[in-house]
Amino acid sequence: MSEEILINVTPVETRVALVENGMLQEAYIERTGRKGIVGNIYKGRVARVLPGMEAAFVDVGLERAAFIHASDVVNLATSQEEVSDGPRPVPDIRSLLREGQSLVVQVTKDPIGTKGARLTTQLSIPSRYLVFMPNVQHIGISQRIEDEEERSRLKSLVEESAQELSFEGGGYIIRTAAEGAGRDELLGDMKYLHRLSQSIMERIKSANAPSVIYQDLPLFIRTIRDLVRPQTEKVRIDSRESYQRVMDFVHEFVNEISEKVEYYPGERPIFDLYSVEDEIQKALSRKVQLKSGGYVIIDQTEAMTTIDVNTGAFVGHRNLEETIFKTNLEAARSISRQLRLRNLGGIIIIDFIDMEDPEHQRQVLRMLEKMLERDHARTKITGVSELGLVEMTRKRTTESLGQVLCESCPICDGRGFLKTPETVCYEIFREILRVNRAYESESYLVLASQAVVDRLLDEESDNVADLETFIGKSIRFQVEALYSQEQYDVVLL
Repeated sequence: MSEEILINVTPVETRVALVENGMLQEAYIERTGRKGIVGNIYKGRVARVLPGMEAAFVDVGLERAAFIHASDVVNLATSQEEVSDGPRPVPDIRSLLREGQSLVVQVTKDPIGTKGARLTTQLSIPSRYLVFMPNVQHIGISQRIEDEEERSRLKSLVEESAQELSFEGGGYIIRTAAEGAGRDELLGDMKYLHRLSQSIMERIKSANAPSVIYQDLPLFIRTIRDLVRPQTEKVRIDSRESYQRVMDFVHEFVNEISEKVEYYPGERPIFDLYSVEDEIQKALSRKVQLKSGGYVIIDQTEAMTTIDVNTGAFVGHRNLEETIFKTNLEAARSISRQLRLRNLGGIIIIDFIDMEDPEHQRQVLRMLEKMLERDHARTKITGVSELGLVEMTRKRTTESLGQVLCESCPICDGRGFLKTPETVCYEIFREILRVNRAYESESYLVLASQAVVDRLLDEESDNVADLETFIGKSIRFQVEALYSQEQYDVVLL
């Protein structure tokens, strides 16, 4: 599988495209005026403690107060102990925090919609191969490294390097990128993390609340740190300045990938190379067309994302069960890609076309699981429910592609549909009757959109005449070009 990363940098935004076999799989966007804050460390002040929710709101200097749950507050008395695998009892939030208290926190989830950022006091500082955690004494390893010998080798190297550095306190998580890494690479990462950690601790002591202590790297450098893998063939950057900053980072921390990074000077926009712009536009649509003729409908709501699979124009060749099976298999591949591309998270419900054969169900589920193995975000599939629905979750830390690029429609207020002109006409009739009972007036002027006025003067003209006779007053109509289909006003004359 060939993999390339395209980085488009402009003064107003940075965009990253992960392309596999010539097809866009993931897109990341960071705008200068609204940068993501996941990973940032703040010194905040507890604004409000909520015992009923076992949580608190913390002022970290953002537009909205951030949220922290009691389970995300490290109890310093036990923080140095290794965390057990079993469930931990959630302590009373009042025993951990009080209003006005200063608190050092890290953002684990960006503000999404009307919700503020999600926080934790369990600090973690990432590098290329490792994540350093100042408050624990534990070495963990990414579950994506499956080879037991490699896991043991990496753990031994980190333990030996930690003793050699004799740096007191702190634990590590060995990242997936560390697979195959040597002792020198890991040791270099640990030295960098220790220097950075010491710098952060010094700033915490002198900083006032609320204030920023540490900000994560910009997107184009985080891409090098987090997304470049052994199968990545090229990283192309279309900004000379950003390319130079990336190369400085590469030479210092990941020199082995220096040959993969190149500056793209072409006149043709970098995102046109693999039709990335077109794919991003398609990712904003509800409907995803399948090659067979079937299609998938994706609806993102506040609570969850629902995905519905349909055969559409695909009629198959053998029998109905085979047609359904092939459509569902193709949909499983497409859905896994769309989840990554659209960055959809939280609860996801997939309604595949009903399959009678249990073996077909198992194969479709296996296909979905296999395709999601490439996903950088953590996913969990619970299987097929009694209603034939596939329930899954995908870790959500930032806004989805649609939330970054779009806003709710001011006309329909995000509903996705409008009242018909007929419905609005009948609302106007009721409003005229209500106003007529409450106020004295010689006649009425109705201001409405073109479609509504056209219907009032045509299909509803008999009803208008009956209403005028009933109230004994004349009614005139005027088109307001700036009114939406649902807007109207009844003016007393």
